[in-house]
Formats: sequence, C-alpha cells, structure tokens
Amino acid sequence: MAFLDLFGRGGTARRGDIDPEAMAHLTAWTRNHYGVEAFVEPRTTVSDVSVMLVAHDGEWTRRVVGERGAQRLSAALGIPVYDARRVGYPQRMRDYESRRRILERRAAEWELSDDTRP
Repeated sequence: MAFLDLFGRGGTARRGDIDPEAMAHLTAWTRNHYGVEAFVEPRTTVSDVSVMLVAHDGEWTRRVVGERGAQRLSAALGIPVYDARRVGYPQRMRDYESRRRILERRAAEWELSDDTRP
C-alpha cells in the first residue's frame, strides 16, 4: 500500500483512469436525471481531480475521476463537460441546496411539534 492510498488519492492518481465504482455511479446518475452537465474540479491538496454532475433541477453528485478520467468523461457519458474554475457552478445548484435546507428544517420542526403533542 502506497502512502497516499491512506488518504484515498493513490489509486486514481496512479492509474489515471476512473474508478469502476465511481464510473458506474456517474453513468447510473446520468441515466436517471436529465439535463445533466459535468463540472470538472481541479486537484487540491486533499483530493484528486473530481467531477460534479448537475441535473436540470440543480440536484448534484460528485466523484473523484483523476485527470485522464476527466478528459474521457464527455465521450463516456455523452454530456457537456465544463471547467469549474472558468465557468463556476450553475445557480440552479445553489437554489436546489437552499430548497433542500428549507425542507429539512421544516421536517425537523414538524418532528418537534409531533413530539410535544400529548
């Protein structure tokens, strides 16, 4: 086991290919959503190159793909791929997260009100 394997970076960085499990997730997610676009995120000190898929309604998922995997992603999934550093993230993703937080807060408040009833 390589030292970087302890941090989850070694496998993808060495092979330069997408992990089969990550690719299966991205493929299934793309098939189950429409209007999907990919946003490639740069390598950071804690993670390799990753991709964020964003659907038409703002729902999203993220997986580590490695640099070579990111280059192959468009052909593999048949979706547009953008550089997140250049174009940023779509507003629909932030709107989706805001809606999700509101719904979670309402659900928590509803549970609290149910617990206080005799």
